[in-house]
Amino acid sequence: MSNADRHGLIAKVVRDSGRATVQELAELTGASEMTIRRDLDTLAAQGVLERVRGGARTLLLRGEGPPFALRAHEAVEAKRRIAAEICALLVDGESVLLDSGTTCLEVARLLRERPVTVMPLSLQAIRLLAETPDPATLVVPGGQPRAAEGALTGPLTLASLAALRFDTAVIGCCGLTAADGLTAYDLDDAAVKKAGIASARRVIAAADGSKLGHTAYAHVGPAALVHTLVTDTTAAAEEVTALEAGGTVVRTV
Repeated sequence: MSNADRHGLIAKVVRDSGRATVQELAELTGASEMTIRRDLDTLAAQGVLERVRGGARTLLLRGEGPPFALRAHEAVEAKRRIAAEICALLVDGESVLLDSGTTCLEVARLLRERPVTVMPLSLQAIRLLAETPDPATLVVPGGQPRAAEGALTGPLTLASLAALRFDTAVIGCCGLTAADGLTAYDLDDAAVKKAGIASARRVIAAADGSKLGHTAYAHVGPAALVHTLVTDTTAAAEEVTALEAGGTVVRTV
């Protein structure tokens, strides 16, 4: 098991169980207890979990959205497949609004090599695209970055979105169901997603299977706003069927 895979598994176990001991994690991963202790120290430094005597416990409160540092370790390969499929749906010359979030960050990595115009809504994606100025054209919005997440929100972000029109908006979500539509954990984030959707001709939702069938706190809009959903094979079949019945094209990777 690679370091990245082991870190992802440890993060998931601690998040799902609330806490885990070094011995439990060593037995689960097949790594030595010394290696697990180093892993826990690394993940604690990244803000993924809290280090406690003999193991670790989750930092996530009930009903709270998982932090960026934790999500970055989850479903990594699925997110990369989703990002590749989304990029295949984009044509050269498009203007693209790119939402915040870990899956959209994977899209940003691929768009660096494409002749498209991109306005990212996170500091992480802005940094990535700024590293390689050609052939992609980077447009930077205003706004206030949320701590750790790096997502841009606030009046300046909304004003930037209102001033522009995009061919495609690539939108991440915290939850997506046919009944409740697109949802987010944060009201400010939901407002930015709404404005982004309103400014685009086409909306592509990027969501791994864990997001389907889940409803978060803040409503963004009905599922019918999503022209195409790109998800992975872990998505619940009944939710995919319901979304397709509502007119959304679903691509599973």
